[in-house]
Amino acid sequence: MTAAANIPSQVFLQEDPDLAAVYDSILQADPTGQRFAAVLRDTIDQLLNGEVTGRYDWKTLFKTEKTHAGTVVEINLQREFKFDDGIDMDYRIAGTDVDCKYSQAFGGWMIPPEAMGHLCLLVWADDYKSLWSAGLLRIAPEWLNKGNNRDLKLTVKAEHRNKILWLWHEAELPENILLHMDEADRTAVFAPSSGQARLNELFRRVQKRRIGRNVVRTVARQKDYMKRVRGNGGSRSALKPDGIVIIGDYDSHRAVASQLQIPVPQEGEFVSVRLAEVNSGESTQASVTLDGRLWRVATPDDLPQTAPALPVHTK
Repeated sequence: MTAAANIPSQVFLQEDPDLAAVYDSILQADPTGQRFAAVLRDTIDQLLNGEVTGRYDWKTLFKTEKTHAGTVVEINLQREFKFDDGIDMDYRIAGTDVDCKYSQAFGGWMIPPEAMGHLCLLVWADDYKSLWSAGLLRIAPEWLNKGNNRDLKLTVKAEHRNKILWLWHEAELPENILLHMDEADRTAVFAPSSGQARLNELFRRVQKRRIGRNVVRTVARQKDYMKRVRGNGGSRSALKPDGIVIIGDYDSHRAVASQLQIPVPQEGEFVSVRLAEVNSGESTQASVTLDGRLWRVATPDDLPQTAPALPVHTK
């Protein structure tokens, strides 16, 4: 998809060596875009500040918080990729000044007058669509709309967005589970007064989907939220009688998820799933051996049974 979106702008790589150098430098640092996507996910969650506010929806942010989002994205990208400070713009990448502009609305990047002639890293993320994009554009005045605001900032004309050299275009943004889950399930998750009870309900109702650490923090609203997931009184213990296991980001846990053919948790993520023991003579393509017995993903027809122990937590 990125290659197709870049066809009209490939010529700029040949005509602009600095653009090509910046493009290559970023892709070498993050070939899959996974690091970039994680920064955007973490930045949105940082602004929502769910542990303190209980918020999970971008629309609930104050106007000042939304205005501040671009600055937070800029800072967090520099922290993750260790970009040098720019001389005139935000960053210096591969020896070239690059300005960073973020918009939650695609095409809404506000370009300041001082960015004329410079490279801009244009970033977009939409929590409702679970998509994000990032691309490079050498700013030319004829490609911009006329500004009506007091600080003279301009936007890129729709017909000239094909000049953007996409690093990643409409890539998958890690899902905001609380935003996208069923309304009835969300109401049930937030109903208990106890943070532990809310987490138990989250892992009970949201199965076979990656649940990020910030979701856990927002639901628990407690500083020791990670303790509430573990065994010895946490959600793993509470859900064990129902046959539900909570798979973490340990290598041994990821192997279990792969064998069960369910989403594999990435760093800082969890996936819950209800298991059922494979009966003698039963045929199944996705199974895993735990506690010396063979298990598969349970179906609605399977009766609850005690969950097996997960592998030792080693990486």
